[in-house]
Amino acid sequence: MAKFRPLPLVSALSAVLLLNACVRTGEKTDEPSVQITLHDNVSKDELFVGESELSVDDGAAAAAEPVLAPRQEMDGRLRSEVAAPERRIAAPPASAPKPVAMTSGITAGGYATGPADRLGLEQPTDTERYADMKPNPVIAVSDDPVSTFSVDVDTGAYSNARRFLAGGRLPPTDAVRVEEFINYFDYDYPIPTDQRTPFTVSTELALTPWNADRWLLQVGLKGFEVPHAQLPASNLVFLLDVSGSMNSPDKLPLVKAAMHKLTEQMRPQDRVAIVVYAGAAGLVLPSTGGDQKDLILGALNALQAGGSTNGGQGIQLAYQVARENMIPGGVNRVILATDGDFNVGTVNQQALEDLVSRERKSGIALTTLGFGQGNYNDHLAERLADLGDGNHAYIDTEREAQKVLVDELSANLLTIAKDVKIQIEFNPAVVAEYRLIGYENRLLAREDFNNDAVDAGEIGAGHTVTALYELTPVGSSAARLPDLRYGSNAVKAANANELGFLKLRYKYPQAEQSELITQAIATPQQLGSGSSQIQFAAAVAAFGEALRGGKYLDGFGYAEIAELAQLNRGADPYGLRGELVELIGRAEQLGGGSQSDQVAIAR
Repeated sequence: MAKFRPLPLVSALSAVLLLNACVRTGEKTDEPSVQITLHDNVSKDELFVGESELSVDDGAAAAAEPVLAPRQEMDGRLRSEVAAPERRIAAPPASAPKPVAMTSGITAGGYATGPADRLGLEQPTDTERYADMKPNPVIAVSDDPVSTFSVDVDTGAYSNARRFLAGGRLPPTDAVRVEEFINYFDYDYPIPTDQRTPFTVSTELALTPWNADRWLLQVGLKGFEVPHAQLPASNLVFLLDVSGSMNSPDKLPLVKAAMHKLTEQMRPQDRVAIVVYAGAAGLVLPSTGGDQKDLILGALNALQAGGSTNGGQGIQLAYQVARENMIPGGVNRVILATDGDFNVGTVNQQALEDLVSRERKSGIALTTLGFGQGNYNDHLAERLADLGDGNHAYIDTEREAQKVLVDELSANLLTIAKDVKIQIEFNPAVVAEYRLIGYENRLLAREDFNNDAVDAGEIGAGHTVTALYELTPVGSSAARLPDLRYGSNAVKAANANELGFLKLRYKYPQAEQSELITQAIATPQQLGSGSSQIQFAAAVAAFGEALRGGKYLDGFGYAEIAELAQLNRGADPYGLRGELVELIGRAEQLGGGSQSDQVAIAR
């Protein structure tokens, strides 16, 4: 093994020459080398190359990775300015609850502990950023009978909330996106039998667990499944944040572990490139065949953290590499792993979003993986994934990396339907009020449903998508909204046998024109508690709602939620459902009260 310590950087070009010279003067000069190409017009006064290591072993040259850091901190931090305002979460008061030991369910699920317990880390929230969202209101069907939204398969909010609870604190309210809690878990919907129809659509009605005078409507989608061996060839570009903010055990080391797991799944027909960004963007590993795992893993192992975050320039380079190695008909995707602290480079978020949107249209998707704490920018990571026709996940443990990048690899790589939208028209003769649980940042205007130019969510192979509505039937004593003086005579419907009418639009991955699925939802003759599936989904939704204050739960508390989840736990091969029960218990121990008691919100 040869070890090298590069000299100070003179220019971007000389860095490449210098590294090549190091390889030529090493112990094994006849072995292939991996170049690191810097893509930045910076002067020698702005950057330096830190310590790096080059290992040559068994005929495979490992990648040397320069740690790029600015000599002077650059001004400005990229701020999120669209969709919804962001909230910055300040550090909790000194009196915040101390971590509570987790027990059997988490161990059974492979989660020995959360990051704080496992790594002995402090838990400041500092400048974490979340979109400011208000829960969906109750809507009178006589006022607005049509509900329209885009599907969502992201799961990052759930694992991020788990990180907070594992560290002994309730998550900030805006960190809880209830639909991502629900969709973190799989549900046993019918599997499509014909791949020409990419997913099935299922509905179920039951009495609402927290108020038997209301109904719960579950809408479920299940994508057809594609075994990993049958996936099209993949062209993946790992875009990895190696800035100074990633210098923490729960950040860059966990990124490396996650990318190791993904690399182990690569086949000879797949290709992997690695781009890093700190003070400048660099190509650590050119696009390399998936059978050259030693070379890929060597490049990953050499990464070190240091410098500020030139995220905008890193994304530009990653897309450039993806375009140059495009596989027609294959999976072409950039996988961004970061704590979300984009503070140097692209100074205008709109320009960054425009870039991601353009590349999406060219066939290159973007997946974002969030890591760490302290300056985690959830709002930006989720927003970019939405615009990039990808998905967003938060990796808090190696077990979560296994779930996202191994167990659910096909779903998270292969898109089987894009721009998926759901619209339900409720019958005012049957339903008086409705409320969509979650999906606050996925709502669409009624006219957007038929507009194929409007971007919406994507579904991957094998993905399940679940949406829940709480309904108040006509004549129920549980109505939340007062009667209108002139509204009673307007409530008429031609068919009282239908509770509502469901429409779903989607596009095939390469298509620009949408397909339409429609089905009526029958009015129930008699309702009970429903299947264990809808009951478990209700428990997950109630947990998220409780973390957001429980405004719509009618006093249904954590103890009742935990009991509902436990009774309907069902098959739990990975222990994830048992872990949910424990997390609910932990939230109850932490008080489950006002979020203002846990964190200070600074706008």
